[in-house]
Amino acid sequence: MAIEGPLKELEIHDVFQLLDLSRKTGALRVTSDLRHNQGTVYFQSGAVIHAEIRSNPHRLGDLLVRAGKCTEADLERARDLQRRGDARRIGAILVEMGSIQNRDLEGLVKFQIEEVIFEMMSWREGFFSFSEESISEIEAEATLRVPIEALLLEGARRIDEWSQIERKIPHLSVVPTFAMPPQGGGGALDLLPSEWELLATVDGRQDIRSIAASLARSDFDVAKTFFGLESAGVVTLLDRPPASAAPGGGATETVAEAEKALQRGQGEAARAMVDGALQRHPHDAGLYLVMGKINQAAERYADAEENFRRTLWLDALLAPAHRLLGDVLALRGRLAEAVEWWERWLKLGEDTGVLAPDADEVRRAVHAARTLNNVLGASGG
Repeated sequence: MAIEGPLKELEIHDVFQLLDLSRKTGALRVTSDLRHNQGTVYFQSGAVIHAEIRSNPHRLGDLLVRAGKCTEADLERARDLQRRGDARRIGAILVEMGSIQNRDLEGLVKFQIEEVIFEMMSWREGFFSFSEESISEIEAEATLRVPIEALLLEGARRIDEWSQIERKIPHLSVVPTFAMPPQGGGGALDLLPSEWELLATVDGRQDIRSIAASLARSDFDVAKTFFGLESAGVVTLLDRPPASAAPGGGATETVAEAEKALQRGQGEAARAMVDGALQRHPHDAGLYLVMGKINQAAERYADAEENFRRTLWLDALLAPAHRLLGDVLALRGRLAEAVEWWERWLKLGEDTGVLAPDADEVRRAVHAARTLNNVLGASGG
C-alpha cells in the first residue's frame, strides 16, 4: 500500500508517527524542491534501520576518521576493497579489518540516521511517498534499529531549543572567537570536556558548520554548546557570511532577468527562470532571494518565508533578505519576529554605513508593531 502526499497537508512528524503505529516495512522518500534535496528512510516493522539524504553532510567513512575511530589509511584500504568489487558497506569492511569496534560503528550509524531525520523534520514543504517494498538488502546490512518515538521526542526538543539558539546563532556561518576577559580578570573556567573540545577549535576563522564537521558532531550540538559559551561570556559570535556565498554567484543574469519579469507582473515566467537556475546553482543566495520575492508577490507567504530564511542561511549579510523576511512575518501575523528581522536590517545598514532610503519607514513599522503587540498583550488578545 502506497502512502503519499504534500507535506503541507500531512507534516513529516505525522508521517513518521503513522508508520510507527502501523509497524510498516518499506521505504519513505521525501523530496523538497525548495531545497533541491531528497531523503530516504528505510523502516523495518516501524523502526528505522537506515537513512540517507542527497546532500549527505556526514559520510560514514569521513565521520569515523574525524571521530578518531580509524585512520585515513584504514579508510582508503576499505574503499579500495569496494572498488575491487566488495559489495559490503564501508563500516562492515572496517569492522572485519579490525580497524574499528562494532559499538563505534553502531554509534556513528545512529548519528547518521538521526541527522538525516532531523534535517527532514525541518522541511515544511515538499512531497512524501511511502511504499511497502522489499528492503532485504538494507535489512541484511542494518546494524541497529532506531525507535521512531525516540527520534520524534528528540526532534521536538531540538525544534524548541533552536527557537532560542537562533536568536544568537541565526545560521551556521557564525564564527566563534574568544571574548575579551573582564576587567580585573575572571575566575577559573569550570567547563565540560565537550566544551573544552570546542574551545580548542576556536581560531576566529572557522564557522560553526566547519567546526561540527571537523569534530564529527551534529550542527545542533555544536551550536547549542557555543550558545551556552557565549551566554557565559567565554566566546563572542561573529555574524559572517560564508566566503563562497556571494550574492548571485554564477547566476547574476538570471536574477536580473527574473527581477525584470516580476516587475512586469510576469511572476510565473520569473519562477520558471529561477527554478531552472536553481537546478544548476542550488547554493546561490541571490536566486533564493528573488524566489522569495516571487512567492511574496503571489501571496504564498509560507514559501516566501522559507526562501528568505534559506537566503540568509547561505549569505547572512545579504541585507534585503532581513527586511523582506520581516515583511513576510508581519503579513503572517508574527509581529514580534518581524520586529527582530527589521531591527537586524537596520543594524546591518548602520554597521555598513549604507542606510536605505526607506529606513525611516521601517522604523515606523517597528514602532507600530511594538505598539500593537503591547495593546494586544494588555487586552489578553
